[in-house]
Amino acid sequence: MQQEHGFNRIERAPAYRLVYDAIEREILAGRLRVGDPLPAEMQLAEQFGVNRSTVREGIRLLEQSGLVERDGGKRPRISLPHYLDLASSASRALILHSVTFRELWEASMVLEPAIAEDAARHANAAGLAELSANLAAMEASVVRFESGAEADVIEFVRLDRVFHEILATIAGNRVLALAHEPVISLFIPAGQLILPRLRTYRRVLEAHRHIFDCLNAKDHAKARLWMHKHMDDFRRAYEMTALSLDDPLDAVSLGVSLGGSAARDREKG
Repeated sequence: MQQEHGFNRIERAPAYRLVYDAIEREILAGRLRVGDPLPAEMQLAEQFGVNRSTVREGIRLLEQSGLVERDGGKRPRISLPHYLDLASSASRALILHSVTFRELWEASMVLEPAIAEDAARHANAAGLAELSANLAAMEASVVRFESGAEADVIEFVRLDRVFHEILATIAGNRVLALAHEPVISLFIPAGQLILPRLRTYRRVLEAHRHIFDCLNAKDHAKARLWMHKHMDDFRRAYEMTALSLDDPLDAVSLGVSLGGSAARDREKG
């Protein structure tokens, strides 16, 4: 006798989630555009066949996702979530999936050289000035460390991160920038562990200077090469601190903060 196959019970999504999904589809399809006001709650409730509290809860989820925003007491409008806010959830996902440093580094070896190459192609005066200011701040930090002052590792790593973020902005490819942010975010705790042990502050600065010079010269091939060297150097430093490339990243032991975004970090700086 053939045994019947068993199926799990189908879980029904809450009504407010269906409201969220329906409005999200309209936004992604372009039928609701950034700046458009949402219909009134009563109108939406009639269209969906639900009560107003269900609509209100669906809109609340849209606000949390960044797809809808309110301007005071006015009707909610369609908005565009910033890619950095979206990417913070990607950082959480990477941690939850127990990705290893090796996986993170291999992804960076694809993303970072491509970003540096595109940045060299599209570098302009404003972007170069921003990079120059970042290098000057990093140089000042290195000089203080080398003169015997206590190293402010957190600030140095922040400057390092900002340098890479500026490159991603100059590159002008939002898909690359979106993919790049969670990777660079999860590198931060590793950098905070490595730098005090190896004291490679000057080495990081010099690599950034070489990349800057490549952008200034519009030498995209050399920019890619130098970024490749820079990221490979990071891997070697990680190994020199006796950290395993193949252990899962641990948000607690590494001290990574998963609740913020790069944008907020830069505002604090």
